Amino acid sequence: MSAAGHPPIFDVRDVAKVYRMGEVEIHALRQVTLALHEGHFVVLLGPSGSGKSTLLNILGGLDHPTSGQVFYRTIELTRAGDAALTEYRRRHVGFVFQFYNLIPSLTARENVSLVTEISEQPMAPDEALGLVELDARRDHFPSQMSGGEQQRVAIARAIAKRPSVLLCDEPTGALDISTGVVVLEALARVNRDLGTTTVVITHNAAIADMADRVVRLADGCVVAIEERTQKRAPRELSW
Repeated sequence: MSAAGHPPIFDVRDVAKVYRMGEVEIHALRQVTLALHEGHFVVLLGPSGSGKSTLLNILGGLDHPTSGQVFYRTIELTRAGDAALTEYRRRHVGFVFQFYNLIPSLTARENVSLVTEISEQPMAPDEALGLVELDARRDHFPSQMSGGEQQRVAIARAIAKRPSVLLCDEPTGALDISTGVVVLEALARVNRDLGTTTVVITHNAAIADMADRVVRLADGCVVAIEERTQKRAPRELSW
């Protein structure tokens, strides 16, 4: 998908993030500048400690940079207060984490319904579960589902409010290869069918082959940005 002529959905300008632990400063991000475009599947790739999660948390309005600017469309997130960031996350962003954070006492459908009850124009929970191919498991509890199925429920929950952006932090990190492929297929389907801008952070270089754009990070810096014209399906990836 070409980004030509379209403003970015995220515009990150000279962003730094410094954590202070006593007298020690940890530079998690160092003058990061990049643009991410509407509808793209983006992979943030790098080893542990490279700044991927910090960048994702800033994009998601969960954290503030120490310096620099971040825009979501025309909204400057770096000038937004806590209430505005809460509204931004509620209306525009879906999150998927490595661990599923499902409520054990609720079925798959009920876990998804938690989000639809507080959203403006949500999907029906069954529709969201259908997109991740879990129609048949909607009345099952997390303890009755595999790890991959639980992660797909987490994806359904994230997309049920129809977010513009889906931010995924190591979504296959706790899964074996075959299960991870099924989860990646669900993410690719959401990106393709709904047009949801999808950002996945990973240390697994194989996942980069399914992206429109790959942003490589090391030591808090963006060291390379690659545009991909040929994408692979998750089942074609070489793990």
